[in-house]
Amino acid sequence: MSNDYNNPAFKKLLQKLQEESWQLELLISGFAIFGLFQAFEPLEILFTELKYDDQVIPAIIITVILISCVILTFNLLLHVILRGLWIGALGLRYVSGDIDYDYLNYSPKFTKYLKKKVGSFDRYIARLENYCSIIFAASFLLIFYVLAFAFTAFTIFLIANYIIGNDSYGNWGKIIGIPLILFIVLGMLLTFIDFITQGWLKKKQWISRIYFPVYWVFSFITLAFLYRPIVYNFLDNKFGKRISLILIPLYITLLIATSFNYKNSNYFHKNLNSNEIIANSSNYENLLIEKDDFASDITISSKVISNNYINVFMLFEEDIENHVFDFNPNLKPKTDVRGFSSDIIYSTHNKSRTYDSLRKAYIKTVNDIYSIKIDSIDYDTNFVVSFNTKKQKGLETYLGIKELSEGKHLLRVIRKYIIKNDTTAYEIKKIPFWYYPD
Repeated sequence: MSNDYNNPAFKKLLQKLQEESWQLELLISGFAIFGLFQAFEPLEILFTELKYDDQVIPAIIITVILISCVILTFNLLLHVILRGLWIGALGLRYVSGDIDYDYLNYSPKFTKYLKKKVGSFDRYIARLENYCSIIFAASFLLIFYVLAFAFTAFTIFLIANYIIGNDSYGNWGKIIGIPLILFIVLGMLLTFIDFITQGWLKKKQWISRIYFPVYWVFSFITLAFLYRPIVYNFLDNKFGKRISLILIPLYITLLIATSFNYKNSNYFHKNLNSNEIIANSSNYENLLIEKDDFASDITISSKVISNNYINVFMLFEEDIENHVFDFNPNLKPKTDVRGFSSDIIYSTHNKSRTYDSLRKAYIKTVNDIYSIKIDSIDYDTNFVVSFNTKKQKGLETYLGIKELSEGKHLLRVIRKYIIKNDTTAYEIKKIPFWYYPD
C-alpha cells in the first residue's frame, strides 16, 4: 500500500478528486464557519472567566484557540466569497462564452490594453480556481503556524519554570537552562527569518549547515513534520508564494484596524477603575448580568443600597495567598500545590483536622490583613470563602450600615503590606455607592 501513490490508477483518482474538490471545500467551509460562529461566544466567556480567576495557563490556551478560530473564520469566509464568484463566473461562461473584444468595438488602444490586462475569461476562471484552492489549504496551514508559535513559547516556559526555576537542581538548573533558552530564542528568530524569506537560509550553503540543527530541533518543537509537505508545495507555486506574502500583511492591517475606537472624552473611558468620581459597573454585583460580565477584583451588592447592610465580595487571587504567607509563615506548606495540575492526583490530608485548623488560621490572617472603611468609619471584617453569582471563588463579608446617612458614600478596602520588615497599609480599592433605606 505504501507504493500506491506511484500507481497510474491512483494518480488518475487524484486528478478526478482535484477536479471535484470544490464541492468538498464548500461543504467543509460551510460547516466550519457555522461551528466557529457558535464557538466564539462560549470561548470568549471562558477566557474572561479564566482571566479574572487568575488561571494564566488555561487562559493562554483559550487565547491560542481564539486566535486560531479568528484566522480560520476569516480565511474560510474569504474562500466562500471567492468560490461563489467562481461559480458565478462559470454560470456566466455557460451563457455568454468568452469575452468578445471585437463585439465591444472599443478603440484599438483600449482593446489592446484590455486583451493584455484582462485577457481570456477562461484565464480569469482558472485564476479564481487557483486562489480558492490555495486559500482553503492556507486556512488550515496558518493554524499550524499559530500552534508552532504557541509550542515554542510553551517550551521556553517549561525550561524557565522546571529547569531554571527548580531549586532542587541548584546552579545546574541555570547552567543547563539558560543556554537552552538562548538556543530556543535564537532558533525561533532564525526560523522566523527563514519563514518570511521563504527559505533563504536553506539556499546559502554555509548558512544552511549552521541552520540545519536548528531546523531539525524546531521540526519537533513546532510539529512541522505534520505539515511540512504542504509548506513546500506552497513555496514551489507562484500563486502560493503570492498568497503567503499577501495574507500576513492583511492580518496585521486587520489587527490595526480593529484597534481603533471612537473616544468622546479626553479624560474618561469605560475601563477606568472605580474611585470617588467613577463608578465602574464591574464593581457592582447586580450589574454583572451579561454572560461575559465577571467580577474583576472587588464588588459590592449594588450602586444604590436600600438594605441596612452591604455585601462586599473580593475575588480570590494567587497574590492574596502570597500575602497570607508573608504575615503567617507557618501556613506556608512544604510543597506548594498551586498551579496547573491533574485532578487524578488524590490527596488524603485535605480531610484531616489539622488541615481544618490551618484553614481557620488562614481566614483569621486574611481578616488581619484586610480592613474596610466607609468614608472615615472603620468596619470589622469577617471574611469567609464563598462564590458569587458567576461562580467565581472569593472572600465575602457583610457590613451593617444602618447608622449611615442618606446619600453618597465611599467604600475603601485597605490591605497591609510587609516592606523591608515594616508593616504598612494601602488603599487597594475605592467604590462609591448611594444609601437610601426603605
